[in-house]
Amino acid sequence: MSEFIANIYQQAITLLPDFATFITLLLALLLDKYLGEAKRFHYLVGFGWLAKKLETKLNPYQKKAQYQESNTGDKATLKAKLLGTLAWCLLVLPLPLIYFYQLNHLIWYWQVLLDASVIYLAIGLNSLHQHAMQVYKPLNAEDLTSARHFTGYLVSRDTSNLSEQEMSRATIESMLENGHDSVIASLLYYLIGGAPLVIIHRLANTLDAMWGYKNSRFNDFGYASARLDDLLGFISGKCCTLLYAIQGVKQGKIIKAIVNAYRQGNQYKSHNGGWVMAAGATVMSRQLGGSALYHGQTVNSVVLGCGSCVTTKDIPTSLLVVSRTSLILLALVLIIQLVCYFIY
Repeated sequence: MSEFIANIYQQAITLLPDFATFITLLLALLLDKYLGEAKRFHYLVGFGWLAKKLETKLNPYQKKAQYQESNTGDKATLKAKLLGTLAWCLLVLPLPLIYFYQLNHLIWYWQVLLDASVIYLAIGLNSLHQHAMQVYKPLNAEDLTSARHFTGYLVSRDTSNLSEQEMSRATIESMLENGHDSVIASLLYYLIGGAPLVIIHRLANTLDAMWGYKNSRFNDFGYASARLDDLLGFISGKCCTLLYAIQGVKQGKIIKAIVNAYRQGNQYKSHNGGWVMAAGATVMSRQLGGSALYHGQTVNSVVLGCGSCVTTKDIPTSLLVVSRTSLILLALVLIIQLVCYFIY
């Protein structure tokens, strides 16, 4: 009996390298689930500090106490865009290049542990759940003041006078969009280009959040970071849209979700965000989008999805959509690796 168990164990150990990708993604998701986001010494805090310092040195408009019309012009615009591109390259490219050339050729089990750690640091499914619950629980308790406070952590719009329905909508939009940015994109880019591409996407996405504003300070300097983030999110955004849409199979809404993503997402202010939110809202049979107040100005967005308006009860459902998407992707990876194993 002991010899039989030993043989099974030996065969299992032999099989493991063939399923390294699945094991890596599974381990990363488990680390995120049970460890969550780092409370202290988070790497993005240090990266953000470094990005702010570099932007202070290189951004031409940062050196001015106030933006002046005399700074406008083709040469000034080109200079700011080139300096912004240089800053992006200096901040984003060194770490993945070091990883690729120095840390990408380890024994398979060490590679699994290292890659899983990188993915764990890049994703934030546990963090999404915590942020959503910070809004959901006060809304359930009819504590609108606390709910508005925590909604402000999720969105850049003015939350001081938001209603319960508007906060629910803002939270769900954030969950579906960040479900792509903070979870699914990292998993997909690991499958495409390994841990170095995960690092590039995470750092580029962070810079877009810092510099991707259309104002006098960042309109030119942040141009490269905004465009490159859109480019990096294009493939993963479409894949995430399909993974969201698959969840509408029971209701027969797969095609509807894809059609809405194409028609509505292309009209939304954020192309990638519009696609994933439209697909997610459709499978939830809910509507997102509409008007919102940003920095004192009302911005009207296209309606995303179809069905009734969202309510507080839909916040956990949006989290479920993101969680299911990560599990569907994990299952697809396992199936593909099983097929490859038995064929080859």
